[in-house]
Amino acid sequence: MLLSNSAHPQPSTRIAVLNMFPYLRTAGYEPVILFEPPAGAETPNVDGVAERARAEGVDAVFFQKVHGPSVRAAMAALRSMGIPTIYGVCDRVDEEIVRATDATVIVTEFLKQLHAPELQPRIHVVHDGIEAPELQRSELPPSRDGRLRAALVTSSELESIPPLSPLPRFLDLTVIGRYRDDLSPLRIAYERLKKALRAPGGPRLAPLFGPGFRTRAWHPERVYQDLMQADVGIIPVDMRFDPLPGRDVSYWEVKSENRLTLNMALGLPVVASPVPSYLPIIEQGVNGYIARSRAEWLDALDALRDPEHRRQVGQAARSSVIERFSMEAQARGLIAVLQNLTERSLTA
Repeated sequence: MLLSNSAHPQPSTRIAVLNMFPYLRTAGYEPVILFEPPAGAETPNVDGVAERARAEGVDAVFFQKVHGPSVRAAMAALRSMGIPTIYGVCDRVDEEIVRATDATVIVTEFLKQLHAPELQPRIHVVHDGIEAPELQRSELPPSRDGRLRAALVTSSELESIPPLSPLPRFLDLTVIGRYRDDLSPLRIAYERLKKALRAPGGPRLAPLFGPGFRTRAWHPERVYQDLMQADVGIIPVDMRFDPLPGRDVSYWEVKSENRLTLNMALGLPVVASPVPSYLPIIEQGVNGYIARSRAEWLDALDALRDPEHRRQVGQAARSSVIERFSMEAQARGLIAVLQNLTERSLTA
């Protein structure tokens, strides 16, 4: 049961589900897509899907991030048929669905701990897998003007970076996100200026305007090449309090480590905001940096201007994540959950 269409999958569908299909087949499971929306939909209408699962002899159903009344009804119908269900989630807390399913697969320990204590035994942490482990960055020649080349991967169209606006003079930043590549630099600047002038609260100039900043449209393959043209990767987040519904934590606090391990697996030294899932991975100054204030950001970036230090941190970064966050490790975790459920179902 997919969040997005397999022909044009969102990253979470690709990483959490489609990438796992070869490993599932090797382990003796045959994946069957029971439902996929024409476009991404978290609360789809899935009427009839339980009956289809029974007709096709499905042994277990994985719900990838979908929720809502129709999904809960399907879960209840499957339970009445004796078909185990699994809820896969990466960025929200929905205890009603956790109770309605036989197991929940979640991407971080921090997100798991936000659930009620009695639900903990049925929640399993399965980390996102690194998609291109064969790619490894080589240290670049120093830039001609001695500036540090940074790259930031985002799913948004950023206009400012709170910890780093204005950008330090020694930094050139490429933001890889929801941008267009078919516009000239002048047209891009014009469109951003129009957007800034329409901003709530009156006209303002976007802080990222300037010679040290450029944008690139995100592409699933080209993003790796873009990152390997950088000296460092940065992952700043807006740490203002923006709570999850009914929770005393912000949306940024439940982010997975996927963007971090994407950078680190390439051998790229990273400076990142203190997202809880990042903290167990980064050893300060050894395989990366956590920065909580502008001063800490500037100190970390300044330290990484040294090519030898960058090389050491980048090598340590790759070594610390390449096995732990591999697709093979992800598949082992998911298959263990499936085996437990199907074995219980057979003996029930």
